[in-house]
Amino acid sequence: MSTSVTPRPSTRPARYTESDCRVEDFAALVDQATDLADYPHAADVQRNVLIYDAPALRPALTTEDGRLEVEAELVRALTDGPGVVAFRGAFPDSAVVDRATAAFEEIIAGELATGGHNDHFAKAGANDRVWNALEKLAVRDPGTFVDYYGNDVLALVSRAWLGPGYQVTSQVNVVRPGGQAQDPHRDYHLGFLSNEVAARYPAHVHLLSPVLTLQGAVAHSDMPVESGPTMYLPYSHQYAPGYLAWRLPEFRAFFAERYVQLPLAKGDAAFFNPALFHGAGTNVSADVQRMANLLQVSSAFGRAMETVDRAKVSRAVYPVLQARRASGADPASLRNAISCAAEGYPFPSNLDLDHNVDGLTPLAQSALLERALAEDWSPDRVAEALDAYAARHRTDEI
Repeated sequence: MSTSVTPRPSTRPARYTESDCRVEDFAALVDQATDLADYPHAADVQRNVLIYDAPALRPALTTEDGRLEVEAELVRALTDGPGVVAFRGAFPDSAVVDRATAAFEEIIAGELATGGHNDHFAKAGANDRVWNALEKLAVRDPGTFVDYYGNDVLALVSRAWLGPGYQVTSQVNVVRPGGQAQDPHRDYHLGFLSNEVAARYPAHVHLLSPVLTLQGAVAHSDMPVESGPTMYLPYSHQYAPGYLAWRLPEFRAFFAERYVQLPLAKGDAAFFNPALFHGAGTNVSADVQRMANLLQVSSAFGRAMETVDRAKVSRAVYPVLQARRASGADPASLRNAISCAAEGYPFPSNLDLDHNVDGLTPLAQSALLERALAEDWSPDRVAEALDAYAARHRTDEI
């Protein structure tokens, strides 16, 4: 007797499009309510966001069973739950936070003095931003780095969401009074791509993107609501086509009506699913300079098996690409070859040097090679451009 089972057809489309985005479906998800009883280790729910009291939570982390139980709860909170959690007193020693703040302020002052400071995501002069603050802190003050990044809450949430082997990057952001709110958005990876590009990725990749990274922020100053702490829309991460929805006017209007903000005290921390609709708020205070260390924690698995010098490969094959194009080869086959030769993704990069090009991302190496081929650059010019590309991705000057 046959035991084969006919697979049930999936109701998920192969690709999401903007036409799949209906604000009514989105609202039904966002209308969920967070029940504190479902999260026994949480201390409170404020505006649908789970609040954990770090000092009260730490005893549960002293055993492996207790830690795994808390980690499982945090994963539920970031998936089936509101998608955002906050920790009161995440950094128990405020002196460590103050030491890091002092180092960040010295870095900001030095970068402003040399004209190297920039922020790609805000109006010029509205913010101070330190790109690659993690490496810069380690080089300037390794003792503070060890004490700061030895934090147990950061490790707990990162390990819960991504498992061991995760990688941390950080960008410090200071928003002065008058600094304006960001548009609501989703975050890295797919959230950095235009809708046109994001729509090329299959639906299952839209579901994969949120589990490749974790977003977080450590408060380096008290952040009353008037200082513009992050705006969140709890449960919005559950909306599958959301990477195509966040730019649509009706979704932005819905966000403006329904977002929530939480005041934070110095040493508090918040973490959220990168698919959560969010954005920095407007600082309407008279005198609060809001400083946060923005953390992006990445999965260990977002890397290829082998190290390949893509610039070397690109230099080697460019003359052949040029000759094939001149002889009338199929342009699609040349683009396919470029996809295998060059880096098709602009990150990771040195964002002090590598600025956005027509969107939220810098130029990818493959785009450089495609432009060179289209404009018939000489091999020497391509080599120079690839060297410049590599220089923008190094941190030699830190």
